[in-house]
Amino acid sequence: GRKKERDSLSAQPTGDKDGGTIQSSGDADCGAAEAQKTTEQLYIILRAVEAKLSDTQTEIEVLKSQVQVNKVAFGASISTGGNIGPFNTHTILIYKKAFFNTGSYNPTTGIFTTPVKGAYYFSFSGHNQSTKQMGLQLMKNGERMITGFNHVDAIDRYETATNGMTLQLEVGDQVYVILMAGTWIHDNDNSQSTFIGHLLFPL
Repeated sequence: GRKKERDSLSAQPTGDKDGGTIQSSGDADCGAAEAQKTTEQLYIILRAVEAKLSDTQTEIEVLKSQVQVNKVAFGASISTGGNIGPFNTHTILIYKKAFFNTGSYNPTTGIFTTPVKGAYYFSFSGHNQSTKQMGLQLMKNGERMITGFNHVDAIDRYETATNGMTLQLEVGDQVYVILMAGTWIHDNDNSQSTFIGHLLFPL
């Protein structure tokens, strides 16, 4: 009877030499399952982070393209030419010397074409002899917006008239300056007759 008891005791799991308990195969399987579950969760989180980064990159590219579109400005002068006019009809002035131009102003035609809907600021100046009258008008799609005028003065000297205005523009709107019929304008290398415009903010 005692031999069977000793055999039964010897069949029980024993601790290792450090006093620890030997794990059963069931415990090992449970640990592996937990590790697998943790790995899968980390993979899901990683995929979510990658998707978020992709969305953020797309948003950045969109914002960059919007910034590029919203960079609209130009500044030009008539420059050389001496006296221009008078003409029998209103005539578009060509400010052919561009000091800065993002591309929406055409220095060959003198016309600015709106690339993006928004609020824009324009100003113009004209230089002439006081013995000749000068009339300038800022136009939008053929409609007069504002006027600058120098009246005839008996004293012969050079004078400058200037004016400016903020306009709400749609894509494709055209803005330009005309020399009114029967009037004169003057410019030279000093670039005293100018036309400028820039986007204040998109709408």
